[in-house]
Amino acid sequence: MPTVISHSVVGLAAASVFPAEGHLLRFWLLSAICPVIPDLDSIAFKLGIPYSHFFGHRGFFHSLLFALIVGIFVTTVFFRDKPPFTKDWVLLCGYFSLITATHGILDALTSGGLGIALLSPFDNTRYFFPWSPIKVSPIDVRSFFSAWGMRVILNELIWIWIPSAVIFIVGRILFHGKALLHR
Repeated sequence: MPTVISHSVVGLAAASVFPAEGHLLRFWLLSAICPVIPDLDSIAFKLGIPYSHFFGHRGFFHSLLFALIVGIFVTTVFFRDKPPFTKDWVLLCGYFSLITATHGILDALTSGGLGIALLSPFDNTRYFFPWSPIKVSPIDVRSFFSAWGMRVILNELIWIWIPSAVIFIVGRILFHGKALLHR
């Protein structure tokens, strides 16, 4: 799995291209948090739930259905001024679902673990993409501050941070350029 920080970076890059109006602080915070939510399933290790279990790490909580549930929940709870099923509500649900889904997609591009249950609960097979350029991150903090952790950070810089920075910059210029120029 990529690091928690890198998952947040992807959400922030996506936020730069989304036409958000109002609630900007809340929108940006949730854009950083939603892509990290699926890794809350790592608590399964402490609860004795096996990695390969439905609720184990990289199981249901990394699925596209779970991402949709998060998107609906976040929009309904944090954007109450958007009536359900209106254009703005659907757009926000789709956005928060998509950035939450990036978690499982990025994890499926990593080089380790049992794979990702992207299609759970309909298919609990764990998948990796055929191309896996992202080094799997250590889960425990001690291992993170090791040579392994440093290799992961450098790898994520290339495969996640630089592309996210480009998306962020281009997004800010293309979608918010007029506002930036008139300040």
